[in-house]
Amino acid sequence: MNFTRWSARLPGTQRRAARGTEGSVPAARGEYGQQLEQLAEDIAEPADVPALEDFSVRELLGRLPGLVALAYGPEHRIAYVNDAYAAAFGPRPAGATVADTCPEAEDLGLLPLMDQVLRSGKPRTVKSRRTQDGGSYTVTCLPVDSPRLDGGGVLVHAADVTDHAEAAERLRASERRHRETAVTLQRSLLPQELEQPDDLRIAATYQPGVADAAVGGDWYDVITLGAGRTALVIGDVMGRGVRAAAVMGQLRTAVRAYARLDLPPHEVLQLLDGLAAEIDASQIATCVYAIHDPSEGKLVYASAGHLPILVRDEDGTVRCAEDPTGPPLGTGGWLHASGSIALPPGSTAVLYTDGLVERRREDIDEGVAALARALSGASGSPQVVCDRLLRSLGVTAEHDDDVAVLVVQHPSRAGADAELFHNAALELLGGVEAAPRARAFASGVLSSWRFPVELRDLGVLATSELVANSLQHGTPPMRLRLRRTDRRLIIEVTDGDDHLPRRRRAETDDEAGRGISIIATIASSWGSRRTPGGGKAVWCEFALPDRVIRADAL
Repeated sequence: MNFTRWSARLPGTQRRAARGTEGSVPAARGEYGQQLEQLAEDIAEPADVPALEDFSVRELLGRLPGLVALAYGPEHRIAYVNDAYAAAFGPRPAGATVADTCPEAEDLGLLPLMDQVLRSGKPRTVKSRRTQDGGSYTVTCLPVDSPRLDGGGVLVHAADVTDHAEAAERLRASERRHRETAVTLQRSLLPQELEQPDDLRIAATYQPGVADAAVGGDWYDVITLGAGRTALVIGDVMGRGVRAAAVMGQLRTAVRAYARLDLPPHEVLQLLDGLAAEIDASQIATCVYAIHDPSEGKLVYASAGHLPILVRDEDGTVRCAEDPTGPPLGTGGWLHASGSIALPPGSTAVLYTDGLVERRREDIDEGVAALARALSGASGSPQVVCDRLLRSLGVTAEHDDDVAVLVVQHPSRAGADAELFHNAALELLGGVEAAPRARAFASGVLSSWRFPVELRDLGVLATSELVANSLQHGTPPMRLRLRRTDRRLIIEVTDGDDHLPRRRRAETDDEAGRGISIIATIASSWGSRRTPGGGKAVWCEFALPDRVIRADAL
């Protein structure tokens, strides 16, 4: 087959203009006229510009830097390969089939592509396919319709993009490392292990978004406050990047520090609001801070521009925490307020960030309503509820925003499990005679709870010191409360005075001032806080010995 004079004509290409044809310059008199005539001839037929027909196809294709091969017929027999193709893959014998002699065609997936081109008569392209030797090529297959090609032909043009592919792979690897580092940073700023209070069952999940570096400002936390109370926190620093994660880490640390003061939720947010403005006034952050007290059976919360808490009752009814909701953190000039929502046994509360419910071209209230519907049918352990909510809201590994979810269950207990949880309370009426009455009450209650003698004696001693402290420094009304869980004994005394006790070193000749020091010495932990209606509560805890827990379990 001879391709030496196989030529192509481009549409619209003009033949050389003939001399003396239409459009020539009329003859002019004298020498000036002859010059004009010669100039017209030169313009009409430039002698130094070759025509496209002067070149052979073989010559043109052979000089191309790209790899070119021509195949013909349904079996794709080789008609021609240019020098670049032969240099890359080796010479190919004319008449042999591509399937038998071109292993690179299988690597690049060319055979099905060539079949499509031959059938459809339309060009096809595949991008950045890799061969076994590590090279990468972008290949275009063009149909060739020529009477000299039996059964039609396919012109294969491959561009070597190995350098570009390797550069792109290096960039992808760098982005993967950057994303892994970013996610590691984000996760290191979150709790590595959630605290599990005695009265609640808690699970949380965090899923980074795939956009950018997958670093965001979503966070959650669970903080045990003592006396059976638990603080629950979830927040979101708007934006993405390391800066948002850094602000988030500072806010989370500050929340834990403020929580140790055992302040009401709105006071914690008030302190956090001032700190957020100092950290970075340009960053917008939202937060919900809630406290659960098992003796009250509710969540007391305050919100700084965050989405509402949802609570699912045991019968599947979902309730939404109402106002108050203040502006985001860092705005200043706003007095936050606390609200409450019931959390009875058998109920489940969900705290979440906007990545779970916010969607483009959809009002966020619709997302919250969808979450409420999903929560109404979600049962099981807290972790199971987390997973079901993510699936129901369509959150996958390709989700483009960070998502944080905190699920809190107040389990309903019955049978042997319920026997591990008890409460007892005594109103402290009268004067000094209230102290021996409180000791007798504590001794009887602790005996009925089958505590060993040494733990019962420590409990009675702690009760005596707390009541004595309240009688001396507090004001009515006074109340003693004993509570046992499956892990600890809690003793708490409340009174109407809001002056918080502090531990101090008593001198040898002091007749008072040793009560709190005794409590701190014999108890596992102790603390005090102001109560919402005025006054204070002073408490201490004793960890139950393993033998007591095992005996109760039996």
